[in-house]
Amino acid sequence: MSEKKNVPLSVLDLAPIPQGATPRDAFHASLSLAQQAEKLGFHRYWLAEHHNMTGIASAATSVLISYLAANTLTLRLGSGGIMLPNHAPLVIAEQFGTLESLYPGRIDLGLGRAPGSDQRTMMALRRHQSSSMIDSFPEDVETLIAWFDAEKGMQLPVQPVPGMGLKIPVWLLGSSLYSAQLAARLGLPFAFASHFAPDLLYQALHMYRENFQPSERLEKPYAMVCINIVAAESEREARFLFTSMQQQFINLRRGQPGPLPAPVENMDSLWTPSEQFGVQQALSMSIVGDQTKVQHGLAALIRETQADEIMVNGQIFDRQARLRSFELAMLAAQSL
Repeated sequence: MSEKKNVPLSVLDLAPIPQGATPRDAFHASLSLAQQAEKLGFHRYWLAEHHNMTGIASAATSVLISYLAANTLTLRLGSGGIMLPNHAPLVIAEQFGTLESLYPGRIDLGLGRAPGSDQRTMMALRRHQSSSMIDSFPEDVETLIAWFDAEKGMQLPVQPVPGMGLKIPVWLLGSSLYSAQLAARLGLPFAFASHFAPDLLYQALHMYRENFQPSERLEKPYAMVCINIVAAESEREARFLFTSMQQQFINLRRGQPGPLPAPVENMDSLWTPSEQFGVQQALSMSIVGDQTKVQHGLAALIRETQADEIMVNGQIFDRQARLRSFELAMLAAQSL
């Protein structure tokens, strides 16, 4: 364990909109969390792109990154991720080139292959009128890297200004083996979304590490694992807070996404046995409890995955409880 003692801890934020709140409230809550994360020593802070979801406010991801970066000093900020099928690579290069120019050395570009929305919403975004173009993802990633690394980008007929030659770190995100293979081939850092899709975690990590090809950007594999942590003063309180996320997943599976629900004392009347099984499976990579429970959970996770970094998601209804949960997560990590 000693060699993995100092595994960095980072934050994933979906800018959740609790019931009765507005996107503006969510943005202010995200700023409070980002400022706290900076003070506590979290390594990076990522925001996730989602669309047509009334409980998530991070749709305009690069705009929200800029808001948080302008109100913090040293915290690394980035996307976890930008869903590249929704966008022309040039637009993303310009957006993140602008961010890197404004906040040099603090910006990450994490890229995902999924649309982050339903089919109708994907079409409304108007990148492509069908899903068949999703196969352009590897080429689009390589184009972005060429621009950011400048040498190959200079040979392309169009160049992002700003963005050209800015060496912005590019990550690949995934919940399957596809992105693990591509990250290995391109020599990029890889982040696995086990906070909602844990089934292929260990297989993806093995595939990534076994097939990794060193690049100018990265000499050896660097894997980040994202999990849910809901921490409180007692395990009972943490379990109570966790019911908001459980309800949110039920609603998603029913095709009824909405604001983040308030926690409840008992879930039994809210889900069917099959829904309970599905939600518990999807959220199985979650650590819920007091600081000691989180400490033990993190130690086991690091030991089992050999992760180079842990990213923490926490969809918690109450703003102060959310801040306290991330604080307890960091205290637990520092106790390892």
